[in-house]
Amino acid sequence: MKALLCTRLGGPEDLDIADLTDPVPGPGEAVVRITLAALNFFDTLIIAGRYQVKPDLPFSPGGEACGVIEALGPGAEGFAVGDRVIVHQKFGTCRERIAVATRHLTPVPDGVSDAQAAGLTITYGTSLHALRDRARLQPDETLAVLGASGGVGLAAVELGAIMGARVIACASSPEKLDVARAHGATMTIDYAADDLRAGLRRLTEGQGVDVIYDPIGGDYAEPALRSLGWKGRYLVIGFAAGDIPRIPLNLALLKGIDIQGVHWGVFVEREPEAHAANQAQLLAWVAEGRLTAKVHGVYPLADYAEALGILKRREAVGKVLLRLS
Repeated sequence: MKALLCTRLGGPEDLDIADLTDPVPGPGEAVVRITLAALNFFDTLIIAGRYQVKPDLPFSPGGEACGVIEALGPGAEGFAVGDRVIVHQKFGTCRERIAVATRHLTPVPDGVSDAQAAGLTITYGTSLHALRDRARLQPDETLAVLGASGGVGLAAVELGAIMGARVIACASSPEKLDVARAHGATMTIDYAADDLRAGLRRLTEGQGVDVIYDPIGGDYAEPALRSLGWKGRYLVIGFAAGDIPRIPLNLALLKGIDIQGVHWGVFVEREPEAHAANQAQLLAWVAEGRLTAKVHGVYPLADYAEALGILKRREAVGKVLLRLS
């Protein structure tokens, strides 16, 4: 089988496509033939050695995928050969076949395409966990999403709208804001052209935002935090801007603000039943046509450098997928 391999840390140009022996399922495992693997921004960090997950070399990037079960190992229950499944791993899905414990699989229902399923788990799973489990977002509350056209950002826009919130999309260009508006945002701020704090204050008529969803960090964090209203919730998703901000904690004191960390990977391991319920909800919304799971593009495996470059430059509008078979 062919696999995208990281044999030395660096950029997308340092990866290679290699031929590997087909895997054999061990106890409790399934071998899945991958059709589409989804790439995420964190993949650009993992291959550079700049992420909290640091696999031994060589390894394949890719934390989620869709495929078909080809074989089952001893004791593997709940699945059958031929089942279409989502695969969720910390890394390793950018290969034509993978042996994986069945606890890392989710059945894909009819009515959900491979392209929708492949990129649903991490970005939408992160955003649903953040909004429902952490912030406990309520209908008619105001949700401001930074980086609103990227993977997790656009997912948060869609889910916030489904959950009945008034969604303010914040992004760096009119084109990106148009995408967010098409996926449920009712208000927008171009923070490359406008002052983020002033814009949020204006759009909330001085009342402040109920929930901030921040996957960006950097210089946008403090003005966003200052835009929260009384007992607002600030969701720390990640730091795509590169810099981890230093937050003046007196702001939390003065406004009764909650600063909530969202570590979705640990949530999956510690609360598997809650994760499974979130997965079921996401797939149901897709099957009902309420959730689009937008795809930026599908690229052949040979074009992996182009696909990862889109993420590295923060140009993605939706999910970036690699076709494996």
